[in-house]
Amino acid sequence: MDVARSYALAEAVALVKQNAKAKFDETVEIAMNLGIDPRHADQMVRGLIGLPHGTGKTLRVGVFARGAKAEEALAAGADVVGADDLAEKVQAGEIAFDRCIATPDMMGVVGKLGKILGPRGLMPNPRLGTVTMDVKGAITAAKAGQVEFRAEKAGIVHAGIGKASFPAEKLVENARAFADAIIKAKPSGAKGNYLQKVALSSTMGPGVRVDIASLS
Repeated sequence: MDVARSYALAEAVALVKQNAKAKFDETVEIAMNLGIDPRHADQMVRGLIGLPHGTGKTLRVGVFARGAKAEEALAAGADVVGADDLAEKVQAGEIAFDRCIATPDMMGVVGKLGKILGPRGLMPNPRLGTVTMDVKGAITAAKAGQVEFRAEKAGIVHAGIGKASFPAEKLVENARAFADAIIKAKPSGAKGNYLQKVALSSTMGPGVRVDIASLS
């Protein structure tokens, strides 16, 4: 493998699978360097994307809801459901979920947890569909392999797009779907070259640069 070379997506996926030699099923990750400065509100890139073949990882979903909506959440497969009691657990450091969903009426309770949930990327957000009355739909999407993305300070977006055990064609399709979501999320304030660099890697393997033109 030539670390200075950019490979077509299918070749890059094959190399990543070849180099995933750990004793566990490694996660395949995509990292994209974007021509943005996320410190400016009009250059933030954030959203959710449902990958066509999922991620191979089952998300634990926590839901802030009461009454009928709490029952709906439990029936839909939420791992943790509660209101003030769940807020107390979060404040005590018991965060047994990877995605947090809340009904709009619960945001008064959830808002007080911003300093805990915010830095972990777990704060429910109406724009991401995680503050919603459609509790069942949000849980189903999360469990089906929905990926949340958010640009970091350096303008890098990354996410897991599957497992090394996935067939190569499924990883290729997941990578294209993720890249398409990032392209569609191009902010109004982005100037110049938006997609600057793309790489794939497995949990323990080296990064493989991807030819950007091969993503479309």
